[in-house]
Amino acid sequence: MSGTTAAPRTAMVGATRRRWPQGALLLLPALVFLLVLFLVPLARVLWGSVFAPDFTLEHYTRIVQTPVYAQVLLRTLRVALLTTALCIVLGYPAAMLLAAVSARARQWLLLCVVVPFFLSMLIRNFIWMALLQRSGLINRTLMDWGVIHEPLPLMYNEFGMLLTMTNMLLPYTIFPILSALLAIPPELPNASASLGAAPLRTFWRVTLPLSLPGVAAGGLLVFIVALGFFITPALVGGPKQMMISNLIDFNVREVLNWPFAFALASLLLFGTLIFYYLHVRYVEVRLPRTGLV
Repeated sequence: MSGTTAAPRTAMVGATRRRWPQGALLLLPALVFLLVLFLVPLARVLWGSVFAPDFTLEHYTRIVQTPVYAQVLLRTLRVALLTTALCIVLGYPAAMLLAAVSARARQWLLLCVVVPFFLSMLIRNFIWMALLQRSGLINRTLMDWGVIHEPLPLMYNEFGMLLTMTNMLLPYTIFPILSALLAIPPELPNASASLGAAPLRTFWRVTLPLSLPGVAAGGLLVFIVALGFFITPALVGGPKQMMISNLIDFNVREVLNWPFAFALASLLLFGTLIFYYLHVRYVEVRLPRTGLV
């Protein structure tokens, strides 16, 4: 009997091994694409940051020892963290609403979330500039209503940059959190309510813990994207709100200091990888498994 069972298993393993080369061929175009258009340029950036043309760590030392560059790095980290926090705070209630409505209503509401992606990011930044500038719609409306007597400084500062970046990246938190909420079996909140738990207690003890994988996934995605944001700091933030991506662009286009720009880009890459490792090492392992992380 055992020999009869072992024969089909051996046949299945052999068939899987025969199909593997065909599957590898299907992956070959994507692997070549990544190798040519991603890994090779990335290796060139890493090489150019330490060989200019001889081996040197001068550019990394300059980043650490120059106060201006340290301020840019800290500003980039602060803005990315604040944007992530705002997206989670605003995106979680929106995801809860989407999870609570019917499937047909959810489709229409999700359309409202997706529609902004149809617009170019540059156009969306120009729209926010028209809203936030001193003669923009918000200031004019508040002055016409008598709420304020002079325009508010809503632009060319960190407030305007955070507002615009949060608007850009909010859907990146809504969708993972919504997936986590929809993955929660409806029997669990019903069982909690049947045992006498109030809705708020059910949320804190059942819904929130089980949705944390979606929160973590959305937060990590927003944080990584916010670290490399370029257009919004340049247009809405202004020169005083320069982030590391704007500093890289300045060294490439204005002063033509490519090795220093390579060092900045490499530092941004290393920082992103470190935060991703910390997320996997200390956050992901402590979250309940829902298939999201």
